[in-house]
Formats: sequence, C-alpha cells, structure tokens
Amino acid sequence: MLGARPQRFRNRRHAGALLGAMLQELEAVNPLVLGLLRGGIPVASEVARALDAPLDVWLVRKLGVPGQTELAFGAIAEGGVQVINQKVVKQQRLSKDRIQQISRQQHQELSRRAQIFRRGRPPAPIKDRTIFLIDDGLATGASMRAAIRALTYREPREIVPAVPVAPSRTIAELRSNSVSVSDDSEDAPANLVSQVVALFSPSPFWGVGAWYDDFRQISDSEVVSLLAAHAHSDGTVQ
Repeated sequence: MLGARPQRFRNRRHAGALLGAMLQELEAVNPLVLGLLRGGIPVASEVARALDAPLDVWLVRKLGVPGQTELAFGAIAEGGVQVINQKVVKQQRLSKDRIQQISRQQHQELSRRAQIFRRGRPPAPIKDRTIFLIDDGLATGASMRAAIRALTYREPREIVPAVPVAPSRTIAELRSNSVSVSDDSEDAPANLVSQVVALFSPSPFWGVGAWYDDFRQISDSEVVSLLAAHAHSDGTVQ
C-alpha cells in the first residue's frame, strides 16, 4: 500500500482525485482505467483525468447473502468468471442450489447492464496494457477478485487494483490470491496483480460508506454521463 492516509473523503470524486494523484507516481504502459459499477465510476473518472488515460466500465456483480445483500459471498464478472468466498458460504450455511439461483439472477442483471453501459460496443482493448482497476472501496473484496480474474484472460501487461479505502485484511487477501475461484477453464491464468493500492486502511473498518461524508447511491444515468464525458467525439471510449 502506498502513500498518504486521509481520514475521510468528501465524496467519491474527492477520493478519486486523491487516488489519481497517488497513481501518477507509478510507471504505466498504455494505461487504461476501469471502474466497477456503480460507485467506482466517479472515482475512476477522476483517476482517468489525473492520469490522462481512457476510461471504461468493467462489469461485475456481487453475490449477496439473502437478507444481507451487502454481505458478499462471491461475485461474477465479464467472461463468465465466478469467485466464491467459501468462508462466508460456510458461515451463512448457503446451499449449492441457493448459490446457483443467486448466480443466475445476477448473470441476468450483468447482461442488462452490459446493454445499458456498453450500448453495443465491445470492451476497451486490454491486451498488453497497464490496467488500473478502480472501486470506491473494498470490504470483502469479492467483486474486485472477480474483476481481476476476468481481466487476466484478456492478457493485460499488469493489473493495479486501487481504491480509496479498504481493510488491511482484504488487501492482504488480494495480494495472496487466497479467495477460491471457479470458472469454466481448466488452466487458470497467471496472477498479473503487480500491487494493491489503497489511500486509507482504517482499523476498525466499519464499512466503505463510513469513510465518506457523501456516499449516496450512484444512478445508471450518472454512470452513462461520466462515461460519455470521457468519450471521443465519434462515440467510442477514449
């Protein structure tokens, strides 16, 4: 983990500006900034401005525990990748049938969001690029883990997960690749995470939203507007 440790963020854009300033210190080859929906997009937008890099969305859906949807037992991402946190599954006594049901529902939502935010265009090119993978914070890290896993199949040069705030344990798990992963491929790709960056790693953690003055929900229209602001005049993402 690098750099200064602010105590709070005014909002996601404030956090993104601070994170972008930190990431300017890193060497990057043909950088691309990818934001996770929805809260990661305002943060990623500011990071992209700071790095003078293109911005795109990377689609991931959290798999939430029934009745406790903010508690993730896993996540799915573009490319058919699924990450399961077996510790949470055991603690919550989730059956395989229940996991499959929730996963199917979230795959449908992932497809819906692809139509809204991609609007028929393919994802930005990933191969041989430095990918800055941005969210507004990490709790269990399940969504970030799924996003990383999906990206490795696109052959980037390196992946740098970066967030304003995260617990130290989650950062360590991302570094050690300790959360189990299931997908349809027999051969898992190499771990291309070069480092994990967080501005602030508080203890006790209390959740991502506890460290923002303004942590309101981000709408689909706001995401579309932010992506459009980084688009070329011909309609493609920078």
